[in-house]
Amino acid sequence: MAPQRKVVITDFLRDALEPERKILGDVARPEWLGATDEEQLIGRIEDADAIMMYHDLTISRRTIERLDHCKLIVRCGVGIDNVDHAFARQRGIPVGNIPDYGSEEVADTAIGMMLALTRGITLLNSRLRAGFGPWYYTQAVPLRRLRGRVFGIVGLGRIGSAVAARAKALGMDVVFIDPFRDDGWDKALGIRRVETLPELLRQSMVLSVHCPLTEQTRSMINAAAIDQMPMGSYLINTARGAIVDTGAIPDAIVSGRLAGAGIDVLPKEPPGDEDPFYAAWRNPKHPAHHRVLINPHSAFYSEEGLLEMRTKGAESCRRALLGLPMRNIVN
Repeated sequence: MAPQRKVVITDFLRDALEPERKILGDVARPEWLGATDEEQLIGRIEDADAIMMYHDLTISRRTIERLDHCKLIVRCGVGIDNVDHAFARQRGIPVGNIPDYGSEEVADTAIGMMLALTRGITLLNSRLRAGFGPWYYTQAVPLRRLRGRVFGIVGLGRIGSAVAARAKALGMDVVFIDPFRDDGWDKALGIRRVETLPELLRQSMVLSVHCPLTEQTRSMINAAAIDQMPMGSYLINTARGAIVDTGAIPDAIVSGRLAGAGIDVLPKEPPGDEDPFYAAWRNPKHPAHHRVLINPHSAFYSEEGLLEMRTKGAESCRRALLGLPMRNIVN
């Protein structure tokens, strides 16, 4: 007899749910909704015993208050800004996440973007393909040696720490800010700590963002912040789109304040044609066309990482349904 309990998978996945069925099959039936908007959940999620959600939509108070007997909402990923976890706690519903599935992949992407930009790889490839300028290294002049340059990190969590190790291996001077990180992490990792964002900005040849999106970090890296960075510096964001005011990037590229930017996450995904950052990146006549990298929120992805994320999400639901202690509860 098929299990009567139901685990709803709201979004993102587009396959037969084999990993989820393997883990949950004897306790619940997984059901994929394929939603891209919260409105599409109405009438389909209210009787869920547990919910697995990704990043294609938001689950707000108006959905949570309709849940009849949900025992867990698990955000299959790290960021929890797209679920009202505070209200879920008021309703007695735990919210969990999967904080460790893609640390390596995101760290590798951040460093990969940094290398592609700081070594002129993207710039030269883009200009040569467009038939712009001579077939010669001077198209990327000036480039600076990375060893000894400051690599600034905003947020020294799991991913930030993995990025620090990689940047340090390249011989860079790694500096971080994180008001929530205990004392001693700088000594443990052999890196430097600063106490204020301006102090970090002023010295960073490369600034890489690895903090969660909160009301305090929303638009934290804006035009005023970028203007404090050295001329010819680089900005990388693989965290959350709304932490960086991407509208400030095109002017910073034009002025030379930024020599390049690597952006994996945007405030709106996909962006609309009216987005000034997106428009500048697409415009062959704008300097950002050759100096900006945009990825479609893909830094987390590898086949191994995706399977790990799905497996751990399903295992979290299984523990909740069986009344076992739950892990990585964030609310």
